[in-house]
Amino acid sequence: MANPFGQMKDLYKMQKEAKALQKKLQSIRLTGTSKDGSVSIHMNAAQEFEGIDISEELENNFNSERFAKCMKEAFKDYQKKLQKRMMQDMDLNSLRGMLGGA
Repeated sequence: MANPFGQMKDLYKMQKEAKALQKKLQSIRLTGTSKDGSVSIHMNAAQEFEGIDISEELENNFNSERFAKCMKEAFKDYQKKLQKRMMQDMDLNSLRGMLGGA
């Protein structure tokens, strides 16, 4: 019969590690920028939105289609930077440990 207290201890450890990872992700801030530089979005590595910068030129000559295109480009740029950063920062051994791998 499995030890329920041991399982609870393991679960608590995993929850603690997950919270620490979430906190680390929230502390990493990245900026994605549209190709023309008119829109920049600021997000953390937990993919939480933190802010946006819109160029004065785009604000003064607002066009919803152009804005949507720039937002998509900025988000795509953010995603590329996030992937690159995660590949640099991830300690695969700790990730395997969290997931229960060997």
